[in-house]
Amino acid sequence: MTRRRRVWAALLAGLLLVLGGQAVPAAGRPEPAPAADQVLTWTAGDGITEYTSAPGTAVAGAATIVFENSEATGNTTGMPHTLTFATADPAYNSDVQLNILASPFDAEGGRHTAEVTLSPGRYLYHCTIPGHGEMRGVLVVTEGGGGEDSTAPATSADVAGTQNSEGQYVGSASVSVTATDEGSGVDRVEYAVGADGAWQPYTAPVVVDRAGDHTVRYRAFDKAGNAAAAKSVAFTVVPPPTEDATAPQTSATVDGVRDADGTYVDMATVTVTASDTGSGVNTIEYALGDGAWQTYTAPVMVHQAGDHTVRYRATDKAGNAAAEKSVRFTVVAAPPEDTTAPVTGASVEGDRNAAGAYVGSARVTVSATDHGGSGVARVEYSLDGGPYLAYSAPVLVDRAGTHSVAYRASDRAGNTSPSAGVSFTVVAGGGVPAPPCPEYDERRTVIVGTVDTGVPNRVTGNRCRINERIEDEREWTSQQLFLKHVRAVTDALLAEGVVDRREYRAVNQAARRSGIGTPGRTEGYRTIMDGSAASLAKWEQVGGGSFTANGDGSITSGTTRDGLGMLWFPERKYDDFSLKLQWRDDAPGTGNANSGVLVRFPQVHDHPEESRPEWVAIKYGHEIQEFDSPSGDMYKTGSVYGFDRVGLAGAGVTPKGTWNDYEIRVVGQHYSVHRNGVLINEFDNTGGQEFTPPRGDDPGTDGRRFASGYVGLQVHGTTDVVSYRDVRIMDLAP
Repeated sequence: MTRRRRVWAALLAGLLLVLGGQAVPAAGRPEPAPAADQVLTWTAGDGITEYTSAPGTAVAGAATIVFENSEATGNTTGMPHTLTFATADPAYNSDVQLNILASPFDAEGGRHTAEVTLSPGRYLYHCTIPGHGEMRGVLVVTEGGGGEDSTAPATSADVAGTQNSEGQYVGSASVSVTATDEGSGVDRVEYAVGADGAWQPYTAPVVVDRAGDHTVRYRAFDKAGNAAAAKSVAFTVVPPPTEDATAPQTSATVDGVRDADGTYVDMATVTVTASDTGSGVNTIEYALGDGAWQTYTAPVMVHQAGDHTVRYRATDKAGNAAAEKSVRFTVVAAPPEDTTAPVTGASVEGDRNAAGAYVGSARVTVSATDHGGSGVARVEYSLDGGPYLAYSAPVLVDRAGTHSVAYRASDRAGNTSPSAGVSFTVVAGGGVPAPPCPEYDERRTVIVGTVDTGVPNRVTGNRCRINERIEDEREWTSQQLFLKHVRAVTDALLAEGVVDRREYRAVNQAARRSGIGTPGRTEGYRTIMDGSAASLAKWEQVGGGSFTANGDGSITSGTTRDGLGMLWFPERKYDDFSLKLQWRDDAPGTGNANSGVLVRFPQVHDHPEESRPEWVAIKYGHEIQEFDSPSGDMYKTGSVYGFDRVGLAGAGVTPKGTWNDYEIRVVGQHYSVHRNGVLINEFDNTGGQEFTPPRGDDPGTDGRRFASGYVGLQVHGTTDVVSYRDVRIMDLAP
């Protein structure tokens, strides 16, 4: 099986499930007699823009729907597809609820059937898996038993308005279109203004108020799919009598990306505006160079390299013409695209013994040079398999043991060099065991809870750093116990000469200010995101989409960039933990936020089975869903996506724009989700759930996920907007 097939198979149940088909007769209409042996077959293959085959017409009544997406129908990748009948569009029938998911690797081998009852009219069908938006079509259903309707609708049009003695319409004309059909009935009527105008749905008389000669075309379709031939009416509109003798005011602007010489790179866009306080603007025209005048309807884009002139003018409804004006500019071709990644290197320095090991410490210096022209944008390094961090100065490694430093660089054109690395050994007078540190904390300064002391996070006598000995992420039952522990640690550090008196007081004062152990406060919790620039700098955005800081301690997704992505916290992995945060549905209009908290996923960069980092968390971790809509995705708030579904009643709903308290507690393979203090889901990830990883693709065993990993916040796009704030986490590991 190819890697791509394994990926799609692993996503299969996490995306959708088979709802089957059922028919709901239209209200007030008797159910038609079943059509004998009516089988309608759809097929899918490797394509993601259209079904391989699909029926166009059917007869009202009983029907067997067949949907097949298998190797036999051309699917060689294992990609799943759905056949879904839309029910929310008033232009189409909504009485058949059908949503079938098929894959070559499902229990049916990709072939599924459903029994439905069809009503006369049109059904819109499509694929619901993201990225398949163009896989759609229309099924036309005619009345059964009465013979097929093959006669197109009859159409006519009438022009109304005030006419002068010459038959011209003064000020405006109104075109009314009528259509009748004695067979299956009129399905829709369309019109177009002018000989080249686009067809539009006709819902009300078309008003034309621009002076000049006009043509309105019209046509109609019945429910059997018959189309009436296009017809047209022609007429002339003249301006009403006026004393307006002033021509319109005109102007133009040129926009685009400019280089240092002020020339436009690849393209310039010319926008023309006109205004008239008298009779009103009637027409705007433009011409390229010495070319013919054309009607201006949208900004003019000029791509050809060279010097250009765009002329423009306007006329009002009284016939007054503005004087011709022009703008001049130069377009140049873009420089060659930089497709070459930076060249990287690293050196290790320090005192070495006879065996080549570094005594006491080793200093790793990383270099990067870009020959593609765009320049180096960033350099990153990873110590001993940890997360990639920004490289700004040589990396000092001062703990005994064997170490590796991986590094890479990216240029401003987005090219990233392959990861390279160096390995070496540090000794302290000989081989030494790992230090007995209760935590791993490599931050530059000592931070107790959320209070930064400014004291350097030094390595102490037992080779643990100061932060690692304080254990501020442990669950403390009272503040006095925590303060007593910190005093004991700092007493020892003072005696060892690791801290001075000022630093001793700073650490103990920070412990008291942190509130750790105080009832009602964030006992044991570490704030990892408070909306500040300092906290957001510790997170990394991968994939599409984006988050924007709001200045009030919150961040909002999808405000500047569309797409699926994730903001993740690469500082450390968590085993057992309690994660608390607040989230709010800020989706525009009547839509709903759709997001989730991603937990226990592995390092997202350079993953051996996935090249897109935003998908590593989805495929190899767990998503705790946030979605309050009664329609759409069946996994509501509190669901463990693809594994354990919570309905809307169980999830509870708060009004849009209201902050929700969320706690995700994970101990072993037991997940519990609280919303606003109420337990809404418990899930034991022990295998045998709805999601069964096929053919050993899942990184866990028996369907389970990892026992530790990173945390992140998902972004769906610019329509599924959600805000977060006050993200805190407490380590529950024993």
